[in-house]
Amino acid sequence: MSTATTAAMPGEALGWCRRLVKQRAGNFYWGLRLLPEPQRSAMYAIYAWMRQADDIVDDDCDVARAGESLDAFVATTRSAISGDLCPDEPMWQAFVWAVGTWNLPEEPFFDMCQGQADDLSGRVIETADDLLDYCRMVASTVGVLCIRVWGYEGDEAIDLAVQRGIALQLTNVLRDVGADIANGRCYLPAEELRARGLDPASLAAWSKPDACEALVRSWIDEARSRYESSTPLDGMISADCRSTLRAMTAIYAALLDRLERDPSRVCGVPGVRLSKLAKIRIALRACRKRS
Repeated sequence: MSTATTAAMPGEALGWCRRLVKQRAGNFYWGLRLLPEPQRSAMYAIYAWMRQADDIVDDDCDVARAGESLDAFVATTRSAISGDLCPDEPMWQAFVWAVGTWNLPEEPFFDMCQGQADDLSGRVIETADDLLDYCRMVASTVGVLCIRVWGYEGDEAIDLAVQRGIALQLTNVLRDVGADIANGRCYLPAEELRARGLDPASLAAWSKPDACEALVRSWIDEARSRYESSTPLDGMISADCRSTLRAMTAIYAALLDRLERDPSRVCGVPGVRLSKLAKIRIALRACRKRS
């Protein structure tokens, strides 16, 4: 399935988005570079929109003010999707082009903003279902948008993109456990911590190694199972975009591998990262792999 229409690419605005992605999206950039045009530029535009939504929540310590900014961002997004916005900012120019060219649905964008709002409100991740719902809002939404831009065959692709998004976000959650707790946020379910005699502070300190490792390994296994169950998605994506999906998945799977070898690394600040060279090597392997 591909719903792209013909529309002039706003070159300067998309160049701005590309530079932003290169600067801010280390894990995504090397995968997105493998896309053909115009899909590559569309993904740069979508990432730029996501980055702005994230920054509203992450950069303003005043919760009330950040909430107002997020509400205004959602309203502008609604106007952009409906065609009522005549933007002069490069991010919004690129966003309007991408949404219009691929007829992108509004629900993933607003679901993503709801995930940001939940973060801002300090909503506690109490249960496993809470964590999986959060992953769907902030990551599976991205997966659904990606495959609409890339093109896909098969009705199952949407559900598989949701599962892949959950796997990627669980990897993000695990690699940043220590950093998130240092910032006053814990995404691992509170009821599971209590069941193992833990709280965020003791997890960050790795003060009960056996309990901490058991908890972290249970979520490593969950992420791994989601990667494996979504494997058929790789063959459903348009052939010229498969290398990007493989590269992005391989980068995050490599992070999960490192955590699996030593689960205590989830407590590092910053969390586990891959070097630029490692990411380039993964991207090159993805290019060489046959479709």
